[in-house]
Amino acid sequence: MQFKYFDIHSHINLSPLRENIEAVLARMQEKGVGTITIGVDLETSKDSVSFAEKYDNLWAGVGLHPADNVSEVFDYDAYLELAKHPRVVCIGECGLDYFRDQKEETKQRQKEIFRKHIELAIAVGKPLMIHARPSKGSMNAYEDALEILSPLKGQLSHVNFHFFVGNLEIAKKIVARGWTVSFDGPITFARDYDEVIRGIPLENIMAETDAPFAAPEPYRGQTCEPWMVEEVYKKIAEIRGGDAEEVRKTILATSEKIFSIRPKM
Repeated sequence: MQFKYFDIHSHINLSPLRENIEAVLARMQEKGVGTITIGVDLETSKDSVSFAEKYDNLWAGVGLHPADNVSEVFDYDAYLELAKHPRVVCIGECGLDYFRDQKEETKQRQKEIFRKHIELAIAVGKPLMIHARPSKGSMNAYEDALEILSPLKGQLSHVNFHFFVGNLEIAKKIVARGWTVSFDGPITFARDYDEVIRGIPLENIMAETDAPFAAPEPYRGQTCEPWMVEEVYKKIAEIRGGDAEEVRKTILATSEKIFSIRPKM
């Protein structure tokens, strides 16, 4: 199908969306929305692939979330097998999360697993979907992620920093490497993101929902769904002062190009 909007990061594999997947997908179909449903551990990564095989407007990302699944041992071979699937279009979400736990041993464990995801992305030639959440009052998770990633720039297909909460300085460092950032529902009700959205090229911006989390206005407080990404597109245009249709077309084209989104044959 020809998409009007594309949500590059959602979790249809998580409750309560997975229990209502047919209704969620019907609403996406009605709005002309496709999405990448992102794994946060091995089981949800398997689910992402299974859903993407079954539904035409779903693609998959496979990875181990850096903060929420500290008990899982990263099985490189198992993730590699999933990553080879043609409906898998990114590796992640993966990265560094220092928000809740700043212990050095935790950071080192996260970096070790992050490097394995990078190795995986290089092996299969697919983009990385980065989760970076710094400790309060700092940009440390972004700084560390860039330090790890930058020497490998020539080997990486692409890097996207999802749910971007960094400052303009960090955003410009990401853009300088030819990479992208993506924004979610909070940009519709918080002004913390405006400077970055106005300060980098539109071609380096994508939109997402992180559904079922962080619903945008006017749906704030409800369960977020991928079709709500329309509000994120509109807000990006409003913040930048650009033509909404041109912004929509540019973000959609960027998303489809970076993640090699092709209609299912």
